[in-house]
Amino acid sequence: MAAQSFSTAFLVDQSPAEAFRAITDVRGWWSGRIEGATDELGAEFTYRYEDVHYSKQRITELLPDKKIAWQVLEARVNFTEDPSEWAGTEILFEVSPHGGQTEVRFTHTGLVPAFECYDKCSSAWTFYVNDSLRRLITTGRGAPNAQ
Repeated sequence: MAAQSFSTAFLVDQSPAEAFRAITDVRGWWSGRIEGATDELGAEFTYRYEDVHYSKQRITELLPDKKIAWQVLEARVNFTEDPSEWAGTEILFEVSPHGGQTEVRFTHTGLVPAFECYDKCSSAWTFYVNDSLRRLITTGRGAPNAQ
């Protein structure tokens, strides 16, 4: 059986459009310094958190109110032996109606348990997606620096 990429999901009462809008407002839910557009197909943006994490993403798929995919072009995670573990991975958000609610599914394809950063990175994603992003969707205010 192939190693499973990190994935998590949650339900909200807001519409798919509201959830999607919050996802593309990356500065509203992910900590650190983000430079570049985060809501346009083909756009590239960088993420930097102190000297701990740097990555550059390209938006490779954008289906409004349904799906957005980021290809990680460059990565430097300074707490691993191979700081470029994230390079070449894909970050995917899928939004869909689900029994009168909206499901938000997050998958970091390629972030697998064999990665040295898997425990820390999956824990961080769990907070940023299930807590900060969810709060941004449900209350209009994320918690990007609360971790």
